[in-house]
Amino acid sequence: MVEKQMQDEVQTPGAVFFIFGATGDLARRKLFPAIYSLYREGKLAEDFAVIGVARRPRSPEEFREDIYESIKEFCRYPAGEPDEWNAFVEHFEYKSLDINNVDGFKELREQTESLEAKFNTPGNRLFYLALAPELFGSVSYSLRDGGMLESRGWNRLVIEKPFGYDLQSAEHLNEQIREVFREEEIYRIDHYLGKEMVQNIEVIRFGNAFFEPLWNNKHIANVQITLGETVGVEERGGYYDHSGALRDMGQNHMLQMLTMIAMEPPSRLFPEDIRDEKVKVLRSLRAFTSDEEVSTNVVRGQYTEGEYRGKQLPGYRQEDKVDPESNTETYFAARVFVDNFRWAGVPFYIRTGKRLPVKTTEIVVEFKSMPSNVYLGKKYKLEPNLLVIRVNPMEGIYIKINAKKPGSDSEIQPLAMDFCQSCMIGINSPEAYERLLHDAAEGDSTYFTRWDEVATAWSFVDRIAAAWAENHGELHTYPAGTWGPEATGKLLEQDGFHWWPVNGQDEDSVVWQVNN
Repeated sequence: MVEKQMQDEVQTPGAVFFIFGATGDLARRKLFPAIYSLYREGKLAEDFAVIGVARRPRSPEEFREDIYESIKEFCRYPAGEPDEWNAFVEHFEYKSLDINNVDGFKELREQTESLEAKFNTPGNRLFYLALAPELFGSVSYSLRDGGMLESRGWNRLVIEKPFGYDLQSAEHLNEQIREVFREEEIYRIDHYLGKEMVQNIEVIRFGNAFFEPLWNNKHIANVQITLGETVGVEERGGYYDHSGALRDMGQNHMLQMLTMIAMEPPSRLFPEDIRDEKVKVLRSLRAFTSDEEVSTNVVRGQYTEGEYRGKQLPGYRQEDKVDPESNTETYFAARVFVDNFRWAGVPFYIRTGKRLPVKTTEIVVEFKSMPSNVYLGKKYKLEPNLLVIRVNPMEGIYIKINAKKPGSDSEIQPLAMDFCQSCMIGINSPEAYERLLHDAAEGDSTYFTRWDEVATAWSFVDRIAAAWAENHGELHTYPAGTWGPEATGKLLEQDGFHWWPVNGQDEDSVVWQVNN
């Protein structure tokens, strides 16, 4: 028998979870495993139910078999013994539904009320829309018109990125949703905010006396944020060719990590106070006021055919459902500035791309070098101190300092202090979606994006996209399996810096990074 593992966290309030898009990839890979992990850890009591909603016909038995296969392949916990598994999966039902059919939503309401009576749930309902953004408004209207929001408990709407294609489309989408739901009922997911080490940034910064006093432009030379993917566009060619790296990763993941690094300490540990500080960072980003500023500070690239570890890789334009003459960027890097008293003059370098050599998400904080004309600096080349926060796939913290080489009289070498959370014996770190589903059910919006965050981020990104559209911005190319266009290194060279190697980068790549 596998007993549920009770944790310190309070159990979530009883609720019915509605997964719209229940036959899709996100539900299979992330949502069902997240729900099962919460159940196994005792964070879900027995007073919950899940209704999967999609257009595809599915019998209850087929749906539950889908869930089993999902858990078996993607969950960090194995499916329990038959009796335990059946006790879990009996909480799941399925509804085949056209999202524009209000009568179907009235049937869903009857099904929901039956489940609420069966599992004694208090009328709380959480609607997770794992759907294309253009469907959010239609689903919201049908939920309202079908009576699904007329319950004695709370109603919450969880929606996935991308939230719009630009500021204008995001505003239109928000207006539709706000006709039905209040802002405090809307939970916009950026799953990077659910990652362990992203949430740990706050503790590293505000919980350690030897970091916070140095966290400013007097002591920090630059910050580098890297989000590398080894995959290409896979089956998403049709979507990606109308999106690109800037909209797919820059507007959300990259800027969200930047806000976590740059935000001021909130006055209180309340969700709105924390989100207020993140918005202040976004509002302090130096806007690009001309096409020339964009071309000087932003690099866009697209991967071509290449080879990595003996495997031939196609170019982006050879990918399925991609225009053979596409100018969509699969890579972008930028030098941005946060114009406030804490960060004035400190460059933040961000880069993300597909078909890079290493799958990684890392944040490097490079501290200012010691003076080179006094004491040890006169005789030795002292490397700058680094704080590296490894977000994904390896979780941990790396600190680089200078120390005397053992056995030598006075030779100095860099010394690494590496805390690898992923290497700890017995660690079983929760997935981002587990944390975020748990938070949404708890009503904790700390790690969800508020509308003014979304709007301000789009305002910043739209200026870059407009400059590219107006003059078609230079599109650099890079062979698949390499670290992106050479122009990316020049962004840092102009300021006397270079990209630091990331975890998993081979020696040849390290040499390329430092020398270029």
